[in-house]
Amino acid sequence: MAKSQINMMLSCPIDKVWATVTDLEHFAWRSDLKDIEIIDNANFIEVTKSGIETHFQTTKLEARKSWEFDMENDSIKGHWTGSFTPQGQQTLVNFTENVTAKKILLRPLIGSYLRRQQKQYMKDLRQELEVGNKS
Repeated sequence: MAKSQINMMLSCPIDKVWATVTDLEHFAWRSDLKDIEIIDNANFIEVTKSGIETHFQTTKLEARKSWEFDMENDSIKGHWTGSFTPQGQQTLVNFTENVTAKKILLRPLIGSYLRRQQKQYMKDLRQELEVGNKS
């Protein structure tokens, strides 16, 4: 199992950060995704630009505080935890992933894969909130 954690202070109020992260219908800011299929209020499927489908099941949702879900695709299985903390007009986000590679050949690479994915997500999120969507 690999664990990866990333923190970032965003120059936006928590309501805006929360709305952006949890709005599964408006995901164009995510550079890695082609589609998100919403199954119901707790389940969704992300489809990457390369066609990989990852299934998500929400396990905890506390508005403007935390969002957790289990995730699984053909290569990995794990759990994601996101915490959101207001800091005046800024928001501190902390995202943690605990993932197990299903394929033996992927096990040595899973840690670096997770860190790369988290960095890209944060870059996209910061771009959306602070540069591309000033309101």
